[in-house]
Amino acid sequence: MLAATTACTSTESTGGDGSEVSLVEPGKLTTCTHLPYEPFQVKKDDEIVGFDVDIVDLVAKSLDVEQKIVDTPFEGIQSGEDLNANKCDLAAAGMTITDTRKKNLDFSDPYFDATQALLVKKGKKYDSFEDLKGKKLGVQQATTGATYAKENAKGVELVQFEDLALLLTAVKTGQVDAAINDNGVLFDYVKQNDKTEVTTEMDTGEHYGIGVRKGNDALRKEINSVLKKSKKDGSYDKIYKKWFGKAPEGANSDK
Repeated sequence: MLAATTACTSTESTGGDGSEVSLVEPGKLTTCTHLPYEPFQVKKDDEIVGFDVDIVDLVAKSLDVEQKIVDTPFEGIQSGEDLNANKCDLAAAGMTITDTRKKNLDFSDPYFDATQALLVKKGKKYDSFEDLKGKKLGVQQATTGATYAKENAKGVELVQFEDLALLLTAVKTGQVDAAINDNGVLFDYVKQNDKTEVTTEMDTGEHYGIGVRKGNDALRKEINSVLKKSKKDGSYDKIYKKWFGKAPEGANSDK
């Protein structure tokens, strides 16, 4: 359920290894995310669902609590401000681990591999930044895609959007000629919007991580323990297949 919290006190829950994990609200593992980012997190029928939601549910189950989700601007997530203000316990928002973000928050082990891709209207032959010279490229603010485009899309006009939904709509309506974002969300979008297509992927070698407040080692270690266990017992593969239609490469491998 969509909710918000400004709790400043903390409670404790015992992790799977016996450690005490401090939580901002009794009986809840509060997650900060930024909607929509389908299939990682999206609101459907008044409920927030997605790949990230199911992964964090595994952590909540290990702590014997329920997950509570807070929808908040991505900038407050990646800057660490929301975690520092006790708005949430962790951040799960399809968030790439970067050196800059590591300065603001601590990350779990990687749990998903991603790369950047280009979305266009079907039939438009924009396969590279070179093809887009003099054209408009949509980017989502505060994302690695926006940074990558700024550094590499020379001669291309960048148009910034606050969230993924606005970015995707801009391609569909012709407001921009193409959009750059993570391949997982773009491939999911074209499944439901056959008038669009992904023309290329860039090998940016990105990895998603779950963020926690700097120094929150108890929760970070709990998340890592749950991720490791889920990859061994097959629950990670099951969740992956549920949202992406196939098992991940190296299924059931511990990596």
